[in-house]
Amino acid sequence: MSRNRAATVKQLPLEWRALIAAATEARNKAHAPYSRFAVGAAVRTASGRIFAGCNVENASTGLTVCAERVAIWKAVSEGERQFEALAVVSEHGAMPCGACRQVLSEFALKLPILVADTAGHVLVTSLEALYPQPFTSASLGEGLTREDET
Repeated sequence: MSRNRAATVKQLPLEWRALIAAATEARNKAHAPYSRFAVGAAVRTASGRIFAGCNVENASTGLTVCAERVAIWKAVSEGERQFEALAVVSEHGAMPCGACRQVLSEFALKLPILVADTAGHVLVTSLEALYPQPFTSASLGEGLTREDET
């Protein structure tokens, strides 16, 4: 999937609606006292599990962590390494930042990404479209390869 497609939540398959619902619930738990910019994310794994995360801000802003990375790290900490889709929900539908795109690229270069706002509008895109030239293990020059880099 390399093209962006606009939709509403109601037009999406049930499995993607569930992912957006989990991201919305996570957004409600965000700790964003400084920016007031609450974000929730949820990732569906190949085993069908959903892991959600919210952004957590810190007075030392460099220690703030994004919702997308929280969701991925929760999944990885539970042994999951294969991801089927990611949903991100914020008030106006913000895209994953560059750091999150890099972390996501470690696991799934062709990952479908659903970017939703709180009004129910969704942009369906992919990591490949948002981050076409990621830094991967192959970039290290050690001859390391992954199945999805072919």
